Amino acid sequence: MNFISVLSCLSLLLAAAFAQQPQPCVVPPLLSGGVSLMAANGLVMSTGTITYDAFGQRMRVRNYGMIGNQTFAMDQLMLFNKKVYYEIDWSNFSCTKKALDTTFNPMQVPADAKLMGQVFMGSSSSWGMGVLTNTWYGSLPQNGMYMSVFTEIGCIPLTFMSYTPASGWTTVSTFNWVLGNTNPMDYVPPSFCSKSQLMKTEAPDTVFTALESLAMKTKKEE
Repeated sequence: MNFISVLSCLSLLLAAAFAQQPQPCVVPPLLSGGVSLMAANGLVMSTGTITYDAFGQRMRVRNYGMIGNQTFAMDQLMLFNKKVYYEIDWSNFSCTKKALDTTFNPMQVPADAKLMGQVFMGSSSSWGMGVLTNTWYGSLPQNGMYMSVFTEIGCIPLTFMSYTPASGWTTVSTFNWVLGNTNPMDYVPPSFCSKSQLMKTEAPDTVFTALESLAMKTKKEE
């Protein structure tokens, strides 16, 4: 076997190895499921529902939980395509409209994400005992970092963790996903939001600060 043949074999082996390594995937375009949240270094704990539309770049999160010893209900509509989000308060039919920083979307695997590893959640001993997952990580603006877990088959989001010096740790876990959206009105702001003016802030909120907004308000009130 000559030198050129050896190089050709090595190239094929390297290409095969690279092909087997998990690559950043694309989630299904329409998803509906459950979500649990722990934010502001454990100050906020909640559970609720989430719907996601990758076609229109929209997400609706409804959460019910606790801040300290106080209960709350939070309904948020995030319109990545318009760079705004709404905080909807159904107790008094009020709506707050804020700017949204759309540079990072936790429902997607960023193209520059790095693979931390591939593991079975559960067991691989028999069919149905576990699910193969990929864990990705990367950096966020303002000295932040993130880690996210997606299934190898289907690219279904499972867990997301992030840290920024300003917001602390945020952990989002999702479950009971089904493909599709049953209610297109999920992405339409309620009629009483039509008069809402965009709040002026020093910087747009990110997904993380948006989810932690009630905790930030509580801290200010305390």
